[in-house]
Amino acid sequence: MANLKEIRNRIGSVSSTMQITSAMKMVSAAKLKKAQDAITAMRPYSDKLTELLQNLSATLDADSGSKLAEDREVNKVLIVAISSNRGLAGAFNSNIIKGATHLVNSKYAGKEVDFITIGKKADAILAKSHNVITNNIEIFDDLTYDNVAVIAQDLMDRFESGEYDRIDIIYNKFKNAATQIVTTEQFLPIVPAAQEERTATADYIFEPSKAEIVEGLIPKALKTQLFKGIRDSVASEHGARMTAMHKATDNATELRDALKLQYNKARQAAITNEILEIVGGAEALNN
Repeated sequence: MANLKEIRNRIGSVSSTMQITSAMKMVSAAKLKKAQDAITAMRPYSDKLTELLQNLSATLDADSGSKLAEDREVNKVLIVAISSNRGLAGAFNSNIIKGATHLVNSKYAGKEVDFITIGKKADAILAKSHNVITNNIEIFDDLTYDNVAVIAQDLMDRFESGEYDRIDIIYNKFKNAATQIVTTEQFLPIVPAAQEERTATADYIFEPSKAEIVEGLIPKALKTQLFKGIRDSVASEHGARMTAMHKATDNATELRDALKLQYNKARQAAITNEILEIVGGAEALNN
């Protein structure tokens, strides 16, 4: 059995760790509220904009359609993997890496696949086994629509130039603090809505032309889609970290209590031994 000093040191160490994890949990909970409100407010706008764009794109002629909606044979693929810059968030980052690897090995097996990473964690792991052409670890320092729009525009330029035939984004979609869903979305080319899914059933007069409206909507919708994905990932990160730190705090509490019980038993045994030695010595003197 460990001596009393060793047990006391372990209790102190576990208590310090418990204070850190508890503080991180509270910080993540405060950040989660803000991030959750942001993504909850943004989703309806983003979803409706994408739906409108898909409906309009589906009604355009092939000659008048945008290059960003051009469906061509897939030979070269670009995947945008959205992770975080920090760890201690449970399986948040590892799920993105596993999802991206599975995507390459299943859907794009035999294709040439490159990565653009957003976040240090995905960049550090994926760069070891895949071709990461660029990373954007600084985006979380100032997460704004304008900064994300620069990345989205770069993706559009790469697709329009024919450098890539398909661009996907993979990220953690926020459901609640305890649940994050790894989601893969086709970013380019734009997927037109199926005939039965179109919401526009009436004839409309478009001013300017329908093609011009689509051309104006496409960049905005794609930039909004990427911005939504990153915001979803941020909310998921805080939720995952809050949950992980909550579990870590609970585990540290259980370990501390077990160590205290072990310490009390060891201390009681030491006191009992001392009493027995005193009694034994007294009896020896009497004899």
